[in-house]
Amino acid sequence: MKDDSDTSRASDALTPDRFAFLAAAGGAAPSLHNSQPWRFRASDDGLGLLVYRDPSRAIPVTDPMGRALHVSIGAALLNVRVAAASLGLETRLRLLPDPGQPDLIAALGFDQPLPGSRPGSDAELYPAIAARHSSRQPFTNRDVPERLVGELMVAADQEGAVLTMLEESETRRVLALTADAERRTAADVAREAETRSWVRLEAPAADGIPAEALGPLDRDARVPMRSFTGHPPVGVPASARFEPLPQLATFTTAHDDHSAWVRTGMALERVWLIATVNDLRGSVLHQAVEWPDTRWQLRDPETGPGYVQIILRLGYGPPGAASPRRPVTDILQLP
Repeated sequence: MKDDSDTSRASDALTPDRFAFLAAAGGAAPSLHNSQPWRFRASDDGLGLLVYRDPSRAIPVTDPMGRALHVSIGAALLNVRVAAASLGLETRLRLLPDPGQPDLIAALGFDQPLPGSRPGSDAELYPAIAARHSSRQPFTNRDVPERLVGELMVAADQEGAVLTMLEESETRRVLALTADAERRTAADVAREAETRSWVRLEAPAADGIPAEALGPLDRDARVPMRSFTGHPPVGVPASARFEPLPQLATFTTAHDDHSAWVRTGMALERVWLIATVNDLRGSVLHQAVEWPDTRWQLRDPETGPGYVQIILRLGYGPPGAASPRRPVTDILQLP
């Protein structure tokens, strides 16, 4: 026979449909090459969700330390938190809760809000989860308003990362480093083969990058977009004229460990969702952080120590194509 507290806890347990709802939101997060390196498991008591990394979906040549993998899982965690808020749930988050389980990245607990409490502001971000896509298309010359830049900086800080919108000189320096990294990657047979293994030119697919999401290269070679296939597939323009000076934001952390990487992912996704709500598009310029020396040179000598984790290109333009997602049944384990 259960006492009153047991009955209360059972009534607060999430249903399978709600766990599926949360996992679907997490599974919509951005990840390197859309590798989707996460697994979700409902806690045995039905009151929480465990989030694991999936080593089988790692990208070991490009991401040997697993930094990008952990950033991706951080983005998934933020989506789960936003989805929980849309259900009226409050979330308790513990990162890396068990040293004996290195694949366990986070444990989330869900609480019913107190009677009369108002929904959290995160609930307003939920529609942006489905609308957020990487846009590898040219953007317009319209500047991101200072008000919105300030909001994005606060959003990143909320998750433990520093967002910096680069001035012209820093933007040009970062673009040069990115272009150098892109050239080196193109000359690396192993990296090129690994990248191309994630391109999905024929539907259907459950992961990877479809042809419609690849985008053109910059005709004027100012914005070093990644060349996923070496040449555009049929139906994708070979080149287009991009914005003369892209608006770049760096995400920096004081440390460079698993926790910092996961927090970067949460900051990235919070910023990206807020940007999406404001009709601002984004795409990641990841090449320079993939090589240790160019990543080190990304550090701004005037701002002191710190580790650049992600470079996000922001602007106004086409929303970008949706990328395929793994079925919830493949990423969620129920009791």
